[in-house]
Amino acid sequence: MEKTVEVKKVVKIYKNEAKVLNDVSFEFEKGKFYAIMGRSGAGKSTLLNIIGTIDNATEGEVYINGNNINGLTEKEKAKLRMKNLGFVFQGFYLNPYLNALENVIVPMRINPEISKKERKKLAENLLEKFGVKELADSLPSQMSGGEQQRVCIARALANNPDIILADEPTGNLDEENEKIVFSNLKLLAEQGHTVIAVSHNEGVKEYADEVIVLNGKSV
Repeated sequence: MEKTVEVKKVVKIYKNEAKVLNDVSFEFEKGKFYAIMGRSGAGKSTLLNIIGTIDNATEGEVYINGNNINGLTEKEKAKLRMKNLGFVFQGFYLNPYLNALENVIVPMRINPEISKKERKKLAENLLEKFGVKELADSLPSQMSGGEQQRVCIARALANNPDIILADEPTGNLDEENEKIVFSNLKLLAEQGHTVIAVSHNEGVKEYADEVIVLNGKSV
């Protein structure tokens, strides 16, 4: 199976000398759903942020599609995030002044490969894919938490990235919507994306192809 992300001997030490990641190495393959679990403070979100080029490792190397991301300029990181990485967050981070359709279109505006004419149709298709097409004209304040998260997943797919990074994607949701979100993430993996999700939710184990426990062993 094709490897999309490789983490090699990554160490993260913050300025207060707290070490949150110590010699961490993992490989992530195309078409699989990975759940990263572990106790609070184990470095789960830190690892996700390093993979997503939002944070830097103190030591070690990270490869995205075979390319070492260490030493990339901020401009190069931004281009990598636009083309290869999609982000889903616990806090949603939808623009409160834009409707669902406009929120999904936002990442496309910096992608020169998608014309202005194509954006609306692509966004409509993504909203339909995740069962929220009827909310196209709705503001985030008019949506439930589960609906907002599905719009967020649609937004993460706006530029068709091969890697989806989700940080506690069900942290603010009830049990019914947790299942919907995990099912959608599983579907993305089955469609060929690499999905890496940080979660405290034991329910993720029913959907993940592999569970990685930081400060523990893979199961």
